[in-house]
Amino acid sequence: MRTGFSLRIGRAALAAVIALSVTAFSLTGVAQALTFFDPVSGSFKTIDQRYSTNRKPPAKYNRQTVRYTGGEAPGTIIIDSSRHFLFFVLPGNRAVRYGVGVGREGFGWKGKVRVARKTEWPRWIPPREMISREPRLKKYAGGMPGGPSNPLGARALYLFDGGRDTLYRIHGTNEPWTIGLNVSSGCIRLNNDDIIDLYGRVQVGAPVVVL
Repeated sequence: MRTGFSLRIGRAALAAVIALSVTAFSLTGVAQALTFFDPVSGSFKTIDQRYSTNRKPPAKYNRQTVRYTGGEAPGTIIIDSSRHFLFFVLPGNRAVRYGVGVGREGFGWKGKVRVARKTEWPRWIPPREMISREPRLKKYAGGMPGGPSNPLGARALYLFDGGRDTLYRIHGTNEPWTIGLNVSSGCIRLNNDDIIDLYGRVQVGAPVVVL
């Protein structure tokens, strides 16, 4: 039974992006314009050139402790997608605020889910659709081991709606210039330092509210 979890894309499209918010990446390590596999059109999309390694996220996206006056309990994660912030609620009307990258147009979502598990240096498994168009990724069909070049970054939090995997994650990124932008296929990305910090705070079972 659904519990307030709302998607703006179909399940078929979501399954096709099981790689989550991962961008197609250069195996040489040279990042150019960001390129995504779009499961709706079945093709790769290149995003505006301003999304590049030359971009430095504004200072407002730096991690900081802020005042929190909402009604969520300590230990809750709140994601304000429109403002590109993630809040981890602390006791005493405070929260840690992180800058995030969120879903691009057509891949946004909202609702209340929970953290079902946590992983350090998660494996990334590219979807079959991506491998068929990028044969060089075939060697990662069984998963790319965790590490600095892995698109999921240093840590991942797996989000479930009841007992159902939403296929969305809160994870790190090896593309920190994407923080503060709408760039993903629905996942929430933090820079690696921030996801490591958040990972150390959040407990399995913690509620996640996406606004």
